[in-house]
Amino acid sequence: MLSLSASLSLALALGAACTSVSTVRLQPETVHVGPGLRPIAGIQANATALYVLFLPVGEASLDRVVNRMLVVTAKTMGADKVTDVDFDMTPDSGIWALRKLLGWRSAQASGIAVQVTAMPADDRADEGPEPAPPPAAEPSESPGAP
Repeated sequence: MLSLSASLSLALALGAACTSVSTVRLQPETVHVGPGLRPIAGIQANATALYVLFLPVGEASLDRVVNRMLVVTAKTMGADKVTDVDFDMTPDSGIWALRKLLGWRSAQASGIAVQVTAMPADDRADEGPEPAPPPAAEPSESPGAP
């Protein structure tokens, strides 16, 4: 039978290893992310925290999976931004708090890492968003006018 210290060591080792980041390279011609953006990769980040008698072993938070895992991975791959971000986390209040007795909490985030490219020049930028007014008609001279 495992001693208490061996059990805690095992739980800490398992808790520290409960994060993962998965990436897949995307081809710009197969994925549309919007004008002026070039997709680089799809990224998914997961974190799980084990709870033993309401004490967390590891960390599973939205801050960790979005800011410290998803965004950092995108920047490492050369991306300027992350688009189409989707995230989810196990709640920690209400009936979900009972999971902290002997259970886990998980968080995940996913998105598309993109590079910002130069927008094509707009030849009609001076016109603004509204349509241009019709050209004013030149006054015509009547034949009998001096």
